[in-house]
Amino acid sequence: MTDVLLPLSIAVPIVAATLPLALGLRYDEVGWPIAAVTTLGLVGSAAAVAFEVYTGGPFDHELGGFAPPIGIELVADELSAAVFLLVALVSAATLVLSRVIGPRGNAFHSAYLLLSGGLVGVSLTGDLFNLFVFLEIVGLTTYALIAADRSGASAYASLKYLVVGTVGASLYLVGVGYVFLATGTLNMADVSVQIVERASYTDPLVQAGFAFIAVGFALKIALFPVHTWQPDAYQRAPDAVTTLVAALVSTASAYALIRVTYSVFTVDFLAANDAIVTVILLVSGVSILAGSALAVMQSDLKRMFAYSSVAQFGMIVAAVGIADETALLGGIVHLVGHGLLKFGLFCGLALLAAGYGARRVEDLASLARDAPFASGALAVLGLALVGIPPSVGFLGKWYIALGAVRSAGATGGVVGVGIAAVILASTLFTLAYVARVIERLYFAGVERDPGTAVADGGSGDAAVPGTIPTAPLVVLVAAALVAVGLGFAGAAFETLLDPYLSEVFA
Repeated sequence: MTDVLLPLSIAVPIVAATLPLALGLRYDEVGWPIAAVTTLGLVGSAAAVAFEVYTGGPFDHELGGFAPPIGIELVADELSAAVFLLVALVSAATLVLSRVIGPRGNAFHSAYLLLSGGLVGVSLTGDLFNLFVFLEIVGLTTYALIAADRSGASAYASLKYLVVGTVGASLYLVGVGYVFLATGTLNMADVSVQIVERASYTDPLVQAGFAFIAVGFALKIALFPVHTWQPDAYQRAPDAVTTLVAALVSTASAYALIRVTYSVFTVDFLAANDAIVTVILLVSGVSILAGSALAVMQSDLKRMFAYSSVAQFGMIVAAVGIADETALLGGIVHLVGHGLLKFGLFCGLALLAAGYGARRVEDLASLARDAPFASGALAVLGLALVGIPPSVGFLGKWYIALGAVRSAGATGGVVGVGIAAVILASTLFTLAYVARVIERLYFAGVERDPGTAVADGGSGDAAVPGTIPTAPLVVLVAAALVAVGLGFAGAAFETLLDPYLSEVFA
């Protein structure tokens, strides 16, 4: 019976997205209650699906009763359940933030619900073409949300993302076309079988298909050097939109890369294609270092943590290329942890910007005295991003580095040690820019007058200058506590994800 929740979790938010605009023709501000009820239902559905998966095992749903590979399949397993739960919780938490600082218009809530439905679809689909459809839903709504500031800068950032995202989606679709030519199917599970039976791991069509798909995801994830859309998008979007996009949009694409690599092409494909693995590791290593170095150079807080994401996703992609069970465990943990951390960090920055006008590092001077809880949570989340134990940031990096050193596959131990060294160097860079933030918050020694709250681009900004609203502050502190608490959950992560890891590395 739980399997019916899978299509409902996708369809209900997408259908509900029409209601704020339709009812908004007659009623004002109907978007938030519609979005709130829908999102609460989504959280309940995600919790029920996760409970069923982690206690009873994976399950699927065949749409219309048509069995795959002909029919469309939705799959809930240990990996997709974790991402589904992350999407639901972060979406709900972002709604609390946007209620206070904006945007609060009906159009925003329609786009928000459409984005939520698309993200859930990405996490649950078992079909390569439907993955493209859901990625496009996510992309199109994200373009609109980034432009919600209604300024020239946000429109330019949105257009830049639209161009890059369209190229990425097109490359992905070309790759899927090559895979279909080689296998005659689009169902993920069936493709993995047909690659062996009808083609081979070294078939040029299969290799070309993976290459196009991987490059398409690199554009959407924002790996260096195809990352340039991300800092502008994060900086120019309304603050609540940045919080949602930073936590979930690239996360969904990184999840899709893991899913396609290990559930469709499988670890045997990586073992048979040394050159592809080498390119993945080189690109991810450069992305880790470049993203970290660029983040250190920033003074704008949103751009700083945007470049940070370039580095952090580089680590996740490195975990994919290492093709080691421990490294992939770390990649999944870091995927979930990074989503949580970036939600918390951008939520904290949004509250300080709305209450005190703090948008640059120098604007944070001694804010810890005026906003102790928000500043403390921001400091904790920043240290978790560095990887200070105990935190989820440390846990993910540790598993990736450990798997890299232990890897003895096609790349050899030297490359693995190199990836571990790059992660260490990135950690030092991360400490450098996080320390700047903490130093300004706590040790700047500047007397402050309550500033003027700055609008974040959208109707209904309701933050009072010189204050931090209670509801989003509670959410922020909770995110910081969870980030630390998950640092103690290494054994739990291993237990919960072991069935999936055992299957893909069988």
